[in-house]
Amino acid sequence: MKEIPPTPESFRELAAAADRLLTGLADLTDADVPAPSALTGWTRGHVLSHLARQAPALERLLTWARTGVETLQYPDRATRDAEIESGAHRSAAALVADVRETAAHFQRSAEELPEPAWQATIRPFTGELCTPQRVLVIRLRELELHHVDLDLGYRVADIPAGARNIILADVLGYYAQAADVPPFTLRDDGGAELARYGTGGPVVSGSPADALAWLSGRSAGTGLHTTTTLPVLPRWL
Repeated sequence: MKEIPPTPESFRELAAAADRLLTGLADLTDADVPAPSALTGWTRGHVLSHLARQAPALERLLTWARTGVETLQYPDRATRDAEIESGAHRSAAALVADVRETAAHFQRSAEELPEPAWQATIRPFTGELCTPQRVLVIRLRELELHHVDLDLGYRVADIPAGARNIILADVLGYYAQAADVPPFTLRDDGGAELARYGTGGPVVSGSPADALAWLSGRSAGTGLHTTTTLPVLPRWL
């Protein structure tokens, strides 16, 4: 799974993603909150509640790295889901303020994490063993893709190349470890191979943005080209 080092550039990527999200929320109204998001079963309020609660959840992993004491991201899925639901029906102003404050707090916690702690072994909710450098990828991915999921006009194609490439590498790494991925080869629109899964199968090509949208379940493959038909992907996350 993808990790990125705790460099000033990485922290700038995170801060910029949060700023883009908050700029996109500037005109959010109370009527917008209960409207459906692009995620089945979730309103925009659910997406924003998740983003707000995910920041302190990821901070708990940083605490684990700093102290050496196992501190779970979430105790279980039921607790995670209940937290999201409980905050999803607030006013637009309350949700945006929560997202802003928790994003800023996470940013400070990450930037202040001592150097040795970045090499500690932790385990996020998805179960893989990693260092806190993976937490930076998870937060960047969530900020950008859930910004898209709000269905307020921000698209995968709007994600800047630096952030997009980190997220794409992470998604490709996920599929490399998944057991039920059908065979196919992915190439960018210049013909460079991005990933190869199994032996044989179709060649799928397109822009990195279109590939990320498809691989992450944000599109059915719009803009991609294939030598036969697009393979049916297993559920991602």
